[in-house]
Amino acid sequence: MPLMNLEQIKEIIPHRDPFLLIDEVEELEPGVCCVAKKYLKPEEDWFRGHFPGHPVQPGVLMIEMLAQAGAVCALSLPENKGKLAFFTGIDKARFRGQVNPGDTLTLSIEMTKWKGPIGFGKAVATVDGKKVVTAELSFALSK
Repeated sequence: MPLMNLEQIKEIIPHRDPFLLIDEVEELEPGVCCVAKKYLKPEEDWFRGHFPGHPVQPGVLMIEMLAQAGAVCALSLPENKGKLAFFTGIDKARFRGQVNPGDTLTLSIEMTKWKGPIGFGKAVATVDGKKVVTAELSFALSK
């Protein structure tokens, strides 16, 4: 059973369909780390055009999924309730394997540093325990 379902996630981050890209949260230590899941349904709209006849999960959307897990981590702190998290950087992004319709992405982020409202984290996405994306993400929290 997940720690947070979709409705509970919506209480923390402002993303909504069609851009809410995580389905549940499995682990959360506010401000420290988060593990979320995304179930890639074959009917996801982006698979129609990426690529017709050979659908593949777009890498940029996996980065966004990791960022949304990071937003849950940061915005679940009581002092950050109601704020927004804006990307300030994506570094060392590596795409290490193809991800397909029907796969389940496990999205993990560990915050490595905070400088006031700026957060830095190491993010990893896996499918069946195999790393498919790694990146260092940074973001700024709104006032």
